[in-house]
Amino acid sequence: MTAVLRPPASACPACAAAPAALELAGASEPRTGEIVLSLPTIHCAACIARIEAGLAAHDGVKTARVNLTLKRATIDAAPDITAADMIAAVTALGYEAHELDPSALSATAADRAGRELLMRLAVAGFASMNVMLLSVAVWSGATDATRDLFHWISAAIALPAIVFAGQPFFRNAWRALRAGQLNMDVPITLAILLAVGTSLWETALRGEHAYFDAALTLTFFLLAGRYLDHRTRAIARSAAEELTALEVPRAWLSEGGTEREVPIAQLRVGDRVVVRPGGRLPVDGEITDGVSELDRALLTGETLPVFAGPGQTVSAGEMNLTGPLTIRATAVGRDTSLHRMADLVAVAEAGRANYTSLADRAAKLYAPGVHILSALAFLGWYLATYDMRTAINIAAAVLIITCPCALGLAVPAVTTAASGRLFRRGMLIKHATALERLAEVDTVVFDKTGTLTTGTPALTGLDALGDREAGIAMALALGSSHPLSRAIVEAGQAAEITPASVSEITEVPGYGAKGVWKGQTVRLGRASWVGAAPLAVTASYLQVGEDAPVALPFEDRLRDGAAETVAQFIARGFKVYLFSGDSAPSVEAMAEKLGITRWMAETLPADKAARVEELRASGAHVLMVGDGLNDTAALAAAHVSISPASALDAARVASDMVLLGSDLSVLAEACTIAKSATKRIRENFRIATLYNIIAVPLAVAGLATPLIAALAMSTSSITVSLNALRLRGGQR
Repeated sequence: MTAVLRPPASACPACAAAPAALELAGASEPRTGEIVLSLPTIHCAACIARIEAGLAAHDGVKTARVNLTLKRATIDAAPDITAADMIAAVTALGYEAHELDPSALSATAADRAGRELLMRLAVAGFASMNVMLLSVAVWSGATDATRDLFHWISAAIALPAIVFAGQPFFRNAWRALRAGQLNMDVPITLAILLAVGTSLWETALRGEHAYFDAALTLTFFLLAGRYLDHRTRAIARSAAEELTALEVPRAWLSEGGTEREVPIAQLRVGDRVVVRPGGRLPVDGEITDGVSELDRALLTGETLPVFAGPGQTVSAGEMNLTGPLTIRATAVGRDTSLHRMADLVAVAEAGRANYTSLADRAAKLYAPGVHILSALAFLGWYLATYDMRTAINIAAAVLIITCPCALGLAVPAVTTAASGRLFRRGMLIKHATALERLAEVDTVVFDKTGTLTTGTPALTGLDALGDREAGIAMALALGSSHPLSRAIVEAGQAAEITPASVSEITEVPGYGAKGVWKGQTVRLGRASWVGAAPLAVTASYLQVGEDAPVALPFEDRLRDGAAETVAQFIARGFKVYLFSGDSAPSVEAMAEKLGITRWMAETLPADKAARVEELRASGAHVLMVGDGLNDTAALAAAHVSISPASALDAARVASDMVLLGSDLSVLAEACTIAKSATKRIRENFRIATLYNIIAVPLAVAGLATPLIAALAMSTSSITVSLNALRLRGGQR
């Protein structure tokens, strides 16, 4: 799946010659009911033309459109055309293709919101520049009729621009007031409306000061903050949706001796479902036909494949490894064991929802504070002068100059800079407050299989085999698709072992592979099948003729950077735990290898979540790193959570961040960047506070002219933006 986000070089030679083609891409969106393919290797207009022409030439294809920006193809085809046909057609053209689930893609709405924000930002910026030019003329000495004319022209520009550009703040403020609450948008809206209202009043009365430029500048800076925040979240959402959409939820339904592909939503209890090798079980049920092995690692953490045969009960989410299985469904949809885990997740997430971000905490103090200050300024000046006009002007100046620009930019500017830096390192931030929570972490909990390890076995005993056994094992493994066989082939190729001349190789589902070597039957597979005594570790067994079986042990390989990451966390004083559903010997061996002294083995999903809750209740701020369904509840219960991109969809949904690559070393760096980001946010708040300490007395004293307000607001906003940009360079 990571290939989608890190595409290899394109097969198209024109890409290098037409880099500008990226900018020429259209913006078509997938429509439900059509075949949608992910095309991670396309790069230019020539790729588009080649793929569209190739697909259009395929019988049954009505139209085919390729979107270069989204790297997707949307195909309108006849009902008998399948996604597999289209993938084969694209592959034949020299490009990589994966099917996407259109229902899981909602980029259209996200892009529309971004375009609207960008359009309002452009209008506010253009209008503020024009009004500022008129204001400079007034500040330079324009008086009387000239000043009044410039004020009226400013009003003609500012009023429609603010009505259009300020709508995001107006709508949010109205919703908050209707709910009886105050948020940051309430004082922003009040400041904008009061600035425009008093400016119109002053213009009508031929007054000296008007704040049209301040109202527009305020709107422009705050929209810039909103757009930065939107872009950060849209990038994360888009990548996460792309990963989700790769898991197409379909199943093969067996009816009257025929099979047809249907959406999982159409399955009913009692249906017979066929699951081919390499497929994931879509329902809970009972095996009625077929023999195979099941990989339950993502559900239970158990790395050893289990034997599967008629009469055995199975659960949705398990992976079928070697032989086709027919399953009679006993639970489908929301009644499966997969969805029952959602209840655990919902309970666990309730605690996380109570977290209040730094921005929200600042807004709770800021909003009532400026309202009270403005009201006191109005009351004080009215009692001192009994001049309503002067009192309202002072109150408006206080609201304007207590500029929320710095506060509105402080968090999104820092978050955007930190998110961009982490994204370049292979970390995707999904949740708005994930960085702040990551900065508070003092305890790290790792899952084992698929998280600290790759989840794929590696052969460890190849050197102990003789040339004859190694060659025979290599030949038999080449005829099997079992994960252990693939590991034997990989190790054999690395050691440059030549496969023996084994004939009549056949795979016996659920047991192993067998063949004939020099007239003798040779078998590679389960201990019970070849008559061997099983080892305590994962192993396959080779038997040559009537010779005693030979064991081939395996171990789960550590992910890149796993040992270094654990060592860094321990060295920094973090408490590190290892929770796994795997057996105690393998978990203990892994813990000793990595220097982890706190570990638990054979843990059920509820046990993991309960232990994480206990740690939280004791005051620990827990970072949970896991990938399986058995980790989902613990991921949701933790203070902050991270899952690899290879994790199941449910685990990625429950986590706050997604690790796009396979290297874990970015985890420790992410904690450092998060602490730096939180430090920058607090610095920005202090800058905003210092600014207000200086500016507010000027406004209350009636000295805040439009020129002073414009200079002060711009200075504070630019200062917090530059401070946030320090994160991009790597300063800590």
